[in-house]
Amino acid sequence: MIGCGHVGLVTAACFAAAGHQVVCTDIDAGRIAMLTAGGVPIYEPHLGAVLRFARKARRISFTTNPAEAVRAGEAIFICVGTPPKENGKVDLAAIDHVARQIAQEARSPKLVIEKSTVPTPAGAEFRRSLFAYANSRANYFRVASNPEFMREGTAVSDFFHPDRIVVGVEEQSAATDLRTIYSPILERRFTCPVHAANCPSGREVEFVVTDIKEAELIKHASDSFLALKISYANVLADICEKIGADVERVTRAMGLDPRIGTQFLKAGLGFGGFCFPNDVHALIELSASVGIDFAILKAAERVNKERIDRCIDKVRKALWVLKDKRVAVLGLAFKADTDDVRFSPALAVIGHLLEEGAQVRASDPEGMPRTKAQFPQVSYHTDPSEALRDADAAIICTDWDIFKNLDWRRAGKRMARKLVIDGRNLNSHEMMQDLGFEYYSFGRGTSATRPPVEQAVETPTVVQEASEALEIAKAT
Repeated sequence: MIGCGHVGLVTAACFAAAGHQVVCTDIDAGRIAMLTAGGVPIYEPHLGAVLRFARKARRISFTTNPAEAVRAGEAIFICVGTPPKENGKVDLAAIDHVARQIAQEARSPKLVIEKSTVPTPAGAEFRRSLFAYANSRANYFRVASNPEFMREGTAVSDFFHPDRIVVGVEEQSAATDLRTIYSPILERRFTCPVHAANCPSGREVEFVVTDIKEAELIKHASDSFLALKISYANVLADICEKIGADVERVTRAMGLDPRIGTQFLKAGLGFGGFCFPNDVHALIELSASVGIDFAILKAAERVNKERIDRCIDKVRKALWVLKDKRVAVLGLAFKADTDDVRFSPALAVIGHLLEEGAQVRASDPEGMPRTKAQFPQVSYHTDPSEALRDADAAIICTDWDIFKNLDWRRAGKRMARKLVIDGRNLNSHEMMQDLGFEYYSFGRGTSATRPPVEQAVETPTVVQEASEALEIAKAT
């Protein structure tokens, strides 16, 4: 496994747990040192347990020497980064570098599988580099594409119980070998104690064989379609705000049609992370390169970028002036159950707030260490209640359970002003209104402020006053 990022490490750990012998390498020596020592450099539910199982079975090892990994493997999975350049095009330098490494270090025939997300025709160019730099004409390389469809936060479950496994090949023998590699998953014949307890069962997995170009396109097309659904829901939210409708009731009724489904029809701050923004842009670029104007995807991309502006507009409308206002940002990761903050809407929100002079306080269960490097001037708090202390406003940016279950009655007593901009529509207008909050969400109208329910009682009793005093004391 070349590359121990999110995709590479999950893939390596799960393959090892399923019975394969896996050797992992990465250019980040610190990451390899942590893994060798038994640590886990990324947050992904159940990944630590799967790694422990694989280590105990002695089926996974880590090295900083790529030659060692290349020579050990019969099949080599490429899981290196393919970030966007400044012009938006995909940077394939790491893929090219790995191709040259494999070509020069291999001492026997290899099946080389691109698992990194790359645009067509990267597979053909990758194969050309392998043979161009081969140290011996006796070496033979078969190239395949095996796009990943693991969602951060549920990656272990997605690997062990996928909807489908897609392989793009040039030779039938490569498809046969990949089916063998995935046979523990396809046939459910392994005993990892983690997957059985935390993953769905009974779902048949389709093994889809295509050519390499089609496999590469399937990945971009799948992610782009899901991104399109999110942007569609967000435009509906804008309409709902104008006419006084509730977007969640609209999308729920839409989703009851099995041809549509409710997944990804969620209005709010829009999509982030590494996959969706990059895959949408890559498909737009690919389309343009062959003379096709993918206008629908361009609109989806534009709508997603506008979400941040709409959020900041709501903050400005409520606070009037942002300079020197204390704003709590709840959530930094682009989604719950991950520490990944790449292209996170929350970070874009923070950038705008800081530009206008706001004092930002942030809280996230896993995303704070990665955010500190980008925004050292932000105040970070493990406890969201501390981020909310004396805040003039709170912005919910990530749908973590800790924010879904937040005690807003208590939180409101800590805030300087009971104002919430809910970028993930986690709360109900009725509840927040009853608690005396100014509450703004996406596509569900705006609640006016009214006195909290407890203030509607004519004369508080001594017991009530003592109870409230005790609650405040606990909070502080």
